Amino acid sequence: MKREENELLTQVGKGTPMGEVMRRYWHPICTSAELPTPDCDPLRTRLLGETFVVFRDSHGRVGVIDELCMHRGASMALGRVEDGGIRCIYHGWKFAVDGRIMETPNHEDPRLRQRLKAPCYPVHESAGLVWTYIGPAEHQPPFRRFGFEDVPDANRVVLRINVNANYLQCWEGGTDTSHVTMLHSNVARPNWALGNGKAASGVADDMLVEAFNDTAPKLEIEDTSFGFHYAGIRTAPGEEGSRRNVRIVPIFLPGGRIIPFRDFSTWVFETPQDDEHTSTYMIDASATMPLSRQARLKRSGLIEERFYKDNNFRASWDDRLGQNRDAMRKQQNWTGFSGISQEDAIISTSMGPVYDRTREHLVAADAAIVRLRRRLLDAVRLVEAGKTPPAAMVADMTRMQGFDTDWDITQRWQDIAPEHRMHFALEKEPA
Repeated sequence: MKREENELLTQVGKGTPMGEVMRRYWHPICTSAELPTPDCDPLRTRLLGETFVVFRDSHGRVGVIDELCMHRGASMALGRVEDGGIRCIYHGWKFAVDGRIMETPNHEDPRLRQRLKAPCYPVHESAGLVWTYIGPAEHQPPFRRFGFEDVPDANRVVLRINVNANYLQCWEGGTDTSHVTMLHSNVARPNWALGNGKAASGVADDMLVEAFNDTAPKLEIEDTSFGFHYAGIRTAPGEEGSRRNVRIVPIFLPGGRIIPFRDFSTWVFETPQDDEHTSTYMIDASATMPLSRQARLKRSGLIEERFYKDNNFRASWDDRLGQNRDAMRKQQNWTGFSGISQEDAIISTSMGPVYDRTREHLVAADAAIVRLRRRLLDAVRLVEAGKTPPAAMVADMTRMQGFDTDWDITQRWQDIAPEHRMHFALEKEPA
């Protein structure tokens, strides 16, 4: 990759080509849990290189405003959330969630309050996430609804992980299927130390686990109106005939993917805070069973505060990112880390804030990574030509799904996901 292309893909600030693409979509800016009650502490957070304050007023409504007070520039993150608004502690100016100026104690003339409005942004809160749109008002798209919103609250777990790495290396890591067999060996190949290609005793789905011993899955990729989807096709040890394991993963702009499991799916949004920091939002949702947050944290490797606290991934090179080399030497742990999300965040962090892709050497297994970059560059060209980026104007994204199942290779894998062909064919926008 050329240096200029790497910079184009990774820089998301206002006025950059990718930043302008990103600003044509709604983004999660925090979780609902970060604003637990009316008049709770305001939240200072970053999105696409800009800093905002998010607050929940006395009536439970959420507002997103610029961090600095429109009066004299003090941080509204220090403000008092009270009496239906947020008040700057410098001069007491108070603002509603819609930017309306409610009070100006040091200026009695009401015409100022009637004439001016604090910079604020549209907000949508649902299914444990707070979303906002910070792009041009004339291009504001409808809010996009995803499948995880259709399940009962008890069947959904929402997590935010703030990682010190550019969004693209986080997103590319989640797009890459071949790393699962190696980086996530502790989960995907639980008997890796025995080298026998067999699932561990008691594993619920032996064929699925054994399929992940296939270190070089075949990839088939198809562009869609939301980005693309791919089929990762694996052969389990001893598998004969035409049966294979296939995992169909949708990759959708501006930073999303769906990771399918047998009983639930995980929607992931890699949301850039700025060029060097990413908020990874993960939503587990099941149509059939309740899900446990504690079980999710344990499975993810985020149960330990030394790795994860206050939504921040805390690994540091001061202690080799917390790697357990002793467990590696004893063949008790493949990576020296525990949990899929912990391992993914470690790898993204280890690459540095923004990886220099001019140094990489890609192989066939990286085809989905190449396709992701191509689709992002396509989106840049669309926006520069005055057009709409992929699926930005599509309100109903619930038909986009991931699948992990057994499959007969004499059939088309696309037939497993017929809704994608019906509603997300590349030549038309979904209905």
